[in-house]
Amino acid sequence: MKILAFAGSAREESFNKKLVRLAAKAAEEAGAEVTLIDLRDFPMPLMDQDLEKREGIPEHGKRFKKLLREHEGWLIAAPEYNSGITPLLKNAIDWASRAESEGEEPLSVYKGKAAAIMSASPSGYGGARGLAQVRSILGNIKVTVLEDDVTIPKAFKAFDDVGQLIDPDQAASLQKVAQSLVAALQ
Repeated sequence: MKILAFAGSAREESFNKKLVRLAAKAAEEAGAEVTLIDLRDFPMPLMDQDLEKREGIPEHGKRFKKLLREHEGWLIAAPEYNSGITPLLKNAIDWASRAESEGEEPLSVYKGKAAAIMSASPSGYGGARGLAQVRSILGNIKVTVLEDDVTIPKAFKAFDDVGQLIDPDQAASLQKVAQSLVAALQ
């Protein structure tokens, strides 16, 4: 099975990029083929139907959508900005939702896919408020979102110098969620 892993953050030292790398490794250890990408490599203008009408879906939007389509499941580390989903992640989801041809069914790239979601945040909530929005958005566009997720509060002290989670319970929870996604795709 193939899993696409990415974080909804462009920041180089993002806690969520660290988190999704660990989840990707756990999914690989559980037998999945994992493709880890950085949304920074897929710059897209803000979703704008007038722009889409004039120019079509941007090339990076098409590339991202193709990757979503080629993978049965996704590991998504979603930072929380002001108690919600990041603009980067929402914009990527929105562009990938657009039909590339007249015969393409709306939201077809999302139907039948499964996702495991997680978040690391400097706050005491660990990104849970943003994950609730991510869960709602993905669920509404026909993605099966695993019931269990991972939240890492106080992320500024959750990782060691090489990017590993310090707390063994948090590390075990992350591994369990990644393994659950692999199991769900079998």
